[in-house]
Amino acid sequence: MKATGIVRRIDDLGRVVIPKEIRRTMHIREGAPLEIFTDTQGGVIFKKYSPVGELSDVTEHYADVLYRSVNTPILICDRDHVISCAGVSKKEFVDKHISEELENIMEERRLYTGDAENLMYPVEGVEFAASIAAPIISNGDILGAVVFLFGDGTKISPTEIKLAQVAASFIGRQMEE
Repeated sequence: MKATGIVRRIDDLGRVVIPKEIRRTMHIREGAPLEIFTDTQGGVIFKKYSPVGELSDVTEHYADVLYRSVNTPILICDRDHVISCAGVSKKEFVDKHISEELENIMEERRLYTGDAENLMYPVEGVEFAASIAAPIISNGDILGAVVFLFGDGTKISPTEIKLAQVAASFIGRQMEE
C-alpha cells in the first residue's frame, strides 16, 4: 500500500470523500462501483469493481472463439482495462489501460468502425489500431467494449461488424443474469 498523506474524516452517515486528485488519477467516476477489502493490519482498501472482470473466464473463451472465426485480433475491455484478448500477446494487452479515445466511444454508446486514414488506438502505449469497437451495455450502464484490431486484411466486413455487436450484446446480457 502506498501512503498519500491525505486524511479524511468519516461523516455522521458513515461516508468518506475520496479526494478529486485520487479519483482523477484512478479514473474513478461518479457512481463507479468500488469493492471494499480489509487487511490483517486493520486497513480498509477500496478497489474499483469491474463486473466484466468477473466474467473473465467467459470473455477469454469468447475472445478466442471470435479470433478463430474471423482471424482478427480481439480485445474485451471493461471501462478502464483490457480484460481478455485473443490473437495478440496477453502480456502486451491484458490489464493495460484503455485509451481516452476508446473511453469516449463507450461514453457516446456508439459503434466505431475505423479505416486506414482515421485510426483509433484503443490501448495506451500499444501501437495496434482498432477496426471495430462495440460498447458493452447492461441494464443501461456502459460496462466496456469488444474491440477488433486491424489484422492482416485491412478491410472490415459487415459480418465482422455484426459479430462485434453480437459479442457486446451477449456479454452485456450475461451481466444482467
